Amino acid sequence: MAETPLFSIVIPCWNYGHWLTRAVNSVLAQDGADWELLVINDGSTDTTDAVAAELLRQHAPRLRYLAQANRGVAATRNRGIDATTGSYLIFLDADDELAPGALGVYRELIGRNPDVDLLAGAYRAITEDGRERIRSVGALTSSRRQRLRDYLFTKKLNFSNSAAAFRRQVFAQRRYPETLRSVEDIPVFAYIAAAREIAVTPALVAIAHRHRGSLRHNLDNANAASKILLDELFRPGVMPDWALAYRPRYEIQRYLSLFRTCYLAGENARALEFYHRALRSNPLRTLSRGSYLRKYLNLRRR
Repeated sequence: MAETPLFSIVIPCWNYGHWLTRAVNSVLAQDGADWELLVINDGSTDTTDAVAAELLRQHAPRLRYLAQANRGVAATRNRGIDATTGSYLIFLDADDELAPGALGVYRELIGRNPDVDLLAGAYRAITEDGRERIRSVGALTSSRRQRLRDYLFTKKLNFSNSAAAFRRQVFAQRRYPETLRSVEDIPVFAYIAAAREIAVTPALVAIAHRHRGSLRHNLDNANAASKILLDELFRPGVMPDWALAYRPRYEIQRYLSLFRTCYLAGENARALEFYHRALRSNPLRTLSRGSYLRKYLNLRRR
């Protein structure tokens, strides 16, 4: 491995020991010697420690391992920033995989865009029942205002932690908010969209595995984090001044997005709760969103 690696791959793991080997092997299969790999056990109570011990026996010193009391994924990623030295950071979820050749894709992007702050690619989403879908990043405009709107509102930009590489300097200004137990990536990606340089590729760089347990856990955390997310996302001194004016609009968008997620997951009571929050924030804007209104009326008729 190079003395100062180009990439630091950090895998936070909380009770995903049964998937950890798959994630680690997807990194070890990458080519080149310009990367380091760190697994951080965030207070797991499952087999993570034992799985990591076996992986270390096989792959140290290429693999490093840290364990800590449970602090949440944001704090774990932030510790990974401090415990590594690579020029670019990749945060791979323990239940996901790097796609074959992903680091080669990133190297090519860096070669063509040496000053870029975020490298983002496509990922394959796989559900528990085997359904697959390729999720691309989307088209990137030259306007930072439009990039922020495309990320927060129109969803024309689709970023995923496992399918992105971050220049280390980004985190001198915007770390993962440790007050958030989920959606902690939204303030980071929004800051980059509004204030940093981005390069995207249609190439596949990650494989994301979706399961209902993680969905329910994320919904619980998202419900508790709505106000904190708004404060972190639109933090003065971090986000550009012009971006702060989007807070009221995003509050409605966030509630409607959670409404849709709950609706599709069959969490009907929660779905109604989030739609009513959006209504209280801005009735006219909420009712003007026809697709959401139709879903809401469908729920009310049940």
